[in-house]
Amino acid sequence: MESTKIAIIGQGYVGLPLATAFGKHFETIGFDINEYRINQLKTFIDNTKQLVEDDIKNAIYLQFSSRVEDIANSNIYIITVPTPINQFKSPDLTLLLKATDMIAHILKKGDLVIYESTVYPGCTEEECVPLLEKTSGLIYNSDFFIGYSPERINPGDKVNTLEKICKVTSGSNPETAIKVNQLYQKIISAGTYLAPSIKVAEASKAIENAQRDLNISFVNELALIFDRIGIDTNDVLDAAATKWNFLKFKPGLVGGHCIGVDPYYLAHKAEALGYHPQVILSGRRVNDNMGMFVANKLIKLMIKKEHKITKSNVLILGFTFKENCPDIRNTRVIDIYKELIQFDLNVDIYDPWADAKEVKAQYQINLIKTIKIKKYQAVVITVAHQEFMTIDFSEFQKNQAIVFDTKSIIDRAFVDARL
Repeated sequence: MESTKIAIIGQGYVGLPLATAFGKHFETIGFDINEYRINQLKTFIDNTKQLVEDDIKNAIYLQFSSRVEDIANSNIYIITVPTPINQFKSPDLTLLLKATDMIAHILKKGDLVIYESTVYPGCTEEECVPLLEKTSGLIYNSDFFIGYSPERINPGDKVNTLEKICKVTSGSNPETAIKVNQLYQKIISAGTYLAPSIKVAEASKAIENAQRDLNISFVNELALIFDRIGIDTNDVLDAAATKWNFLKFKPGLVGGHCIGVDPYYLAHKAEALGYHPQVILSGRRVNDNMGMFVANKLIKLMIKKEHKITKSNVLILGFTFKENCPDIRNTRVIDIYKELIQFDLNVDIYDPWADAKEVKAQYQINLIKTIKIKKYQAVVITVAHQEFMTIDFSEFQKNQAIVFDTKSIIDRAFVDARL
């Protein structure tokens, strides 16, 4: 692999760590169409907070560009663009196909294209390969080759980083599969797993997150049941967890770019083949409704405490989809916000990790910069950011405010309700 020249398409939560890892060993270009993002990275600034300055500087063979001509001489293209769902909860392959078409225009004989974006089983060969062939005029598995290695990045996780997570790899033929596997072995200290086919690798990613989604949906449904019974879900889970084989998942909002999305990709493929999945979609329905449950329970608590509902002030603590991470993709906190707004409440959101401009652009919400404790009749903790651990919630209670801790992160003495 002495002449290896790699282009990583997409420099977000997945692409940047990958680019810096490969950039320590091979001539690598981190490509993104977002010029502002590229200019930041050129000055070693990562606004996703995945990497620090030295992480980027240590990738001595890495360059960044937003110009397609700069990656035209690469012979390995790794596509890491987002694959979200649309308003109908169907796969949105727009960015994936745009990136594929862009690469197809500069594809050369002998080139290798590796996909890391999450897709449904069969998508790479059924959607991406025909587009590569049509636009480039080259022949699949003769002139160019394909690999698939699903991303396993966990945004905000400083322990389970790219290099420390086993990587599933695959290729369009046995020789390509070995080449892809050897390529990733260069950067993955945890080792790789060579899947027997691209479809198997695609499916493995989809079920990883579908499994977690279902486990969380189970405890979320328990939370709905135990709320009616009048007992604390976390107390029940603590008791059950004393058995050695009990899986202690926590109830909560399920958002983000993977867990709240990938099950729909698997369901899409199943339905295309004439099978309507029961378990996967039922789990999704439970998790999708948790924001509404939280909002309505908060309203009931406020009524019980004789707070006036109309024009009352509510503070939501947290907007990102997970703790200590600026990622707002598919955050389900928005569900709570929208539901409370319908009750004619004044809702403020405070999140020290989220980018205020990004939140405004994507959700039309202005984050507040400071908290005025005496202003609020209710507080909802939606994200377990470390900064929230230092807030004195007893001050809210002194003001007769309802405190709803959906993450169970503070002393229950200062809490009116938990999930």
